[in-house]
Amino acid sequence: MGTVQFTSSATAHGGREGHVRSSDGVVDFDTSMPGTPRAKKLDNSTNPEQLFAAGYAACFDSALALVSAKARVKFDSEVTANVSLMKDESDNGFKIGVKLQVKGTGIEKDQLEELVHQAHQVCPYSKATRGNIDVSLEVI
Repeated sequence: MGTVQFTSSATAHGGREGHVRSSDGVVDFDTSMPGTPRAKKLDNSTNPEQLFAAGYAACFDSALALVSAKARVKFDSEVTANVSLMKDESDNGFKIGVKLQVKGTGIEKDQLEELVHQAHQVCPYSKATRGNIDVSLEVI
């Protein structure tokens, strides 16, 4: 294991129909499955996929900034992580899949595609999910 840079902690109670809170209180949300009665009552509730999407999008955009800086390429980027909860036919359970959509302003599409693939190799979320879930990359 590498040298720890920092550790973030969050605690969940009640799972998908409960509450999640980070140790510093910045994240403090009720959780609910989209479309459930609880979700309809709680306007500001979230779900694990939404939280994962936020983390992956931010992490991937940072990885893209890192590889771009090393290549001495400057442009504006925006990353959207679409995280889907899906039925897993192999065990009759559930799994997630991710589609990362990357927009770049001030850069040619071919060059952006190359940098996106490089970022996918160094992003900690991409490393953690590699071989475990389907992740697709789309350059817009």
